[in-house]
Amino acid sequence: MLFSELKCKSVINIRDCKCLGKVSDLEFDECSGCIHKIIVPKGNKFCNIFKVESDYVIPYRDIKQIGPDIILVDICIS
Repeated sequence: MLFSELKCKSVINIRDCKCLGKVSDLEFDECSGCIHKIIVPKGNKFCNIFKVESDYVIPYRDIKQIGPDIILVDICIS
């Protein structure tokens, strides 16, 4: 899967069925090539310009399924 395909997918939290947004970036190990985390901006794009809210940083272990249109994650949002 290409990153361009991954960033078009909506991220849904299965704990509360809330749409968190779309993948904006990822963190991976350059030696192994394994993805460690995906990053989803909180709020809308206008808020992110001024960094009012931080991003959701979701460890790969919390990704439950990657489908054709969505990514299901299981995270606790406080």
